[in-house]
Amino acid sequence: MNKLILTVTPNPAVDVTYTVGGIELGSSHRVPAPLHRAGGKGLNVSRVAHQLGHATLAIATAGGPTGEQLRRDLEAAGIAHHLVPVAAATRRTVALVETAGNNRTSIFNEIGPALSAAEWQQLAAAVVTHLAGVQSSDGVQRPGVLVASGSLPDQAPADFHPALVALAHAAGVPAIIDTSGAGILAAARAGADLLKPNNHELLEATGERSLVQAARVLLGLGAKRVLVSVGEEGMLAFSATTSGYLQAKLPRPLSGNPTGAGDAAVSAAAVALAGGETGLLEILRAATAWSAAAVLMPGAGEISPRYTELAQQLIITEH
Repeated sequence: MNKLILTVTPNPAVDVTYTVGGIELGSSHRVPAPLHRAGGKGLNVSRVAHQLGHATLAIATAGGPTGEQLRRDLEAAGIAHHLVPVAAATRRTVALVETAGNNRTSIFNEIGPALSAAEWQQLAAAVVTHLAGVQSSDGVQRPGVLVASGSLPDQAPADFHPALVALAHAAGVPAIIDTSGAGILAAARAGADLLKPNNHELLEATGERSLVQAARVLLGLGAKRVLVSVGEEGMLAFSATTSGYLQAKLPRPLSGNPTGAGDAAVSAAAVALAGGETGLLEILRAATAWSAAAVLMPGAGEISPRYTELAQQLIITEH
């Protein structure tokens, strides 16, 4: 039996994706009905894993009418979940995907409402409960990895990500953290098994000008692996056990919606670690291919069946 991929999304959203030929600032635009989907980076990670047949359980908060909309979408998709009820309404994100010209995607993210101390405690309690195992029709299923992805609500505890890493390690489970700012530094100090910033997040968090040096800062703090998304240049992979690094990229960039590409990469890494794969090359290959396959889909949280074909096209170099 595949081990469970346990994801934590403290700041989920209802994603609203509009497709438009092009955007002229200050003008009105006619658009087709948008795609509404339960989102937030951790939920996207679970959705991709679920699409490919991997067992997953998504832990998130939910509140208000948008929280109910999020719950209904997860149920309709068949994604196992534990939603912690909160007083504030779940936020929304809006993506405007242009299909003409430069294929640009503009994203508007509402700021997540603050949670109460009791709500944070309930979220942590849900993580502890499910790290011990999840009841399924086949018996108790053990998590193989814990993933915490995305931004945190306003006034979040500074030790949230380090605490998750500690809980995962106490349960004998690797931890993947995908966040930004001070949170990624704190997760590195806690010994996260894999961090997944993009190039902008990595440079901003570390204050470095070089991606290589910035990744080395995270490894020096205690992270075991770092994957860095670099847009059309693919992905870089670093390990605390080697002095060099790997780069994977496609021969030509793909056109599409990059909104969920990073989440697909995290999902691939989570599936690999949950299955016992620790090799940096194989993790990088899967993460880059799944990330590229996500660009070909209209909304975040799904990947194109072409991911195996894309994996074979990757150009992987060692530096």
